Amino acid sequence: MSFFENTRKPVGFGGKIMVAMMNFGHSAMAGWGLSFLRPAPDAMVLDCGCGGGANIKTLLKLCPNGKVQGIDYSAVSVEKTRKVNAGAIAAGRCTVQQASVAELPFEAERFDVVTAFETVYFWPELAQNFREVYRVLKPGGIFFICNEANGETTKDDRWTQIINGMTIYTDTALKEYLEKAGFCQIQSHKNKKGWLCVTAQK
Repeated sequence: MSFFENTRKPVGFGGKIMVAMMNFGHSAMAGWGLSFLRPAPDAMVLDCGCGGGANIKTLLKLCPNGKVQGIDYSAVSVEKTRKVNAGAIAAGRCTVQQASVAELPFEAERFDVVTAFETVYFWPELAQNFREVYRVLKPGGIFFICNEANGETTKDDRWTQIINGMTIYTDTALKEYLEKAGFCQIQSHKNKKGWLCVTAQK
């Protein structure tokens, strides 16, 4: 397995390096994307594919009276996220568990916001996975997707060749999948770096 495969599912020592790199390397993109999200101070938030846990830390600050839960199917990611957010976990404001977006371990209509940073590239069945996100969102809830690649540049092709199982979606493709899952009021934002942010409402 190449080192870059750890972007999909971090494992072992290479995975630990990767999640640390994720926290640092994705911070500017995440900050840009979050400028398009306005969660309520008491929002219940789920971060799917929580990686190294830095985005959960930011979301906890954005929702000072709320709670943030995280899932990732990588044990390495779960361990790192728990360390990064140990204070919030101890305070009862955060939980992190190993799980897959294909079958979210939550009851219906639980969350105000579901976020997905740099992760939908690797979701196995996008249509079904989006339906799962839709299921756990409250009516009027927001699904927030933030990607470093928007599927419109030549460098995107290079990444899909390096990383097995990676698919980079355009905003148009994501919109189609979101609409099929039942989402409405879909908005997309792009910048000159090729970053993409999409928000959709239940």
